[in-house]
Parts: sequence; structure tokens; C-alpha cells
Amino acid sequence: MEFAITFKPDMSHSRLIALTRQAEAAGFSYGWIFDSHVLWQEPYPLLALMAANTERMRLGTCVTNPAVRDATVTASLLATLNQISNGRMDLGIGRGDSSRRVMGKKPTTLARLEEAVEVVRDLCAGKKIVYEEREIQMAWTDTAPPVWIAGYGPKALRCAGRVGDGVVLQFADPHLIKWCLGFVREGAEEAGRDFSKIRVMSAAPVWVSDDLEKARDHVRWFPALVSNHVVDLVSRYKPEELPEELTAYVRDRKGYDYLHHAEVGSSNAEFVTDEIVDRFAIVGTAEEHIRRLRELIAVGVTQFNIYLMSGDEEDTVEVYGREIVPEFLQD
Repeated sequence: MEFAITFKPDMSHSRLIALTRQAEAAGFSYGWIFDSHVLWQEPYPLLALMAANTERMRLGTCVTNPAVRDATVTASLLATLNQISNGRMDLGIGRGDSSRRVMGKKPTTLARLEEAVEVVRDLCAGKKIVYEEREIQMAWTDTAPPVWIAGYGPKALRCAGRVGDGVVLQFADPHLIKWCLGFVREGAEEAGRDFSKIRVMSAAPVWVSDDLEKARDHVRWFPALVSNHVVDLVSRYKPEELPEELTAYVRDRKGYDYLHHAEVGSSNAEFVTDEIVDRFAIVGTAEEHIRRLRELIAVGVTQFNIYLMSGDEEDTVEVYGREIVPEFLQD
């Protein structure tokens, strides 16, 4: 299993650089950053700083979307960062959530997502393409980044299977991940692709402590964040098409304030029960984290991505690097 971190870009650039360096030294192989340009700082300059201050760690957006920037702009950004980082950039992309909804706009379509992935790949690889009825080429680049597709519903997950090098699943629940991967496999098989080659990311916050009440309070914001996607799914699918384990907890949700998105202690999370916290995130002792991570490996997860935004980020990286990551590097 690979280990990764994701930053919410609301901290100082000096602290972000220090945390990135600390994580690379602790054995983390990926550094990701949220892309929500109104709520937080622009991710691409920060990715440039992360690239300039690391040697091995792969870097990318977790996740961007094809609506806030033209696909040709995203391609140019990634190709430039690939040169800065000596080829260490990945693209994480989805339909868009907070960066769209905070402006009163809806996520974009899967068709537009697939089209954007093809444009970014081809332009970064230096290919000539026809874009909006005009032939264009980025002749100065020749390397397409790996693409990770984020999704929850059957259609988005099949899309990930069709076109993704990896899939982003935002929870640490083995049962739900297994359900998701069934649709990823369907999409891969429909496209004649080898499902076993698709990498699987489980992304979630963590808190290492034997004080479960404190731990849960630090990560309760995360199921509230996920609930935005679940509410969207409930509006587009029949109840029998979605697992009860995913949808039941949003029935008591009163609403969501995107100005407090991914915020510890926000009232957005008041409806989230302890049981949901324990399933979606990983809390408890180091031994419990190791047990949960082995469950994720058993259902096919290849990368565990810590959403590093629950407070005491330096301590989380330190304890994972000392007590947890080495257990899996030995495997």
C-alpha cells in the first residue's frame, strides 16, 4: 500500500512546504491538494512549491474538475509542473463539488469529464488535437500524467473504469469500497481494459488516539463533506440502486454551509453519528489503524490518502511515519 496526504490549501506556504518535506521523509509517496479556488488558495502555485521542495513524492490535485478551468489550461498547468518536478505530476479529477456549489453552480457532466481527460492526456503527451474546431498542439511537452477519477455513483464509477488510471473513493469503509469497485470493474470490462491495472485510492481523515470521543470530534466534518455527494446521488438514483449503508445517514441532514467546508467543529457535521464516523474515517489506537488498513488492502485498496486537515497535522504525519507506514513498507 502507498501512503498519501491531502492538504486543504488554507495554511501558510511555509507550513505546507514543511509538512510536505516531513511526509516525504516519513515514507509518504504522494502529496495531493484540494482544488476549490473560491474557498481556499489556488492549488497550482502551491503544487509548484511542493515540487520544488521534494525529490520523490508524486503530486497532484485531489480533485480538480473540468468546469472551473478550460481543459487546455489544466493541461498546460500539469505539463509545466511535470517539467518542474521531473515527471512527478498526477491529475485527480471529478465532476466538481465545493468549487462549483459555493458559486451556486452544479457539478458538470460525466461526458464533459471524459472529454476533458482525453484533452489533457493528449495535449500533455504532445499530440495534435482538434479542440473547438481548431487544431492545437503543446509541442513543448511529451508526458501525459496518470489520471485518477473521483466518484460515488454507478455511472461515475464506470467512467473511472473506462478512462482512469486510478479511482478516488472518499471513505475508508471496506464494504462500500467493495460495492464501488464492482462498477469500476464493469466500466473497465466494457472498455476492454484490465481492471487489475486500475489503482484504488481510499481517501479519509485519521486521528490516532485512545480517546475516541476526541478523535471522532476531529474527523466528524468528513462524513458531512461526503454527504453532499450522497444527497446528489439520492436525487439521481432509485433507492434500490444505492446501498443503505451509504444513504441512510443523510436523512436527518438539515443543510450544508460551504463557507465552513471541511472545517473541524463546524455545525455542518451535527447530524453525523459516531457509527458513521467510525466507518468513514479511521480513529483509535495505532493498532486499530493498522487493522483497518489491512481490511482496505483486502478489498483492493492500493493507496491510503490521509485528508490532513483535522488539526495537529505535524503530529499525525509523525505518528503515521513512526508507527504505521513502516508496517506496510515491510509487506
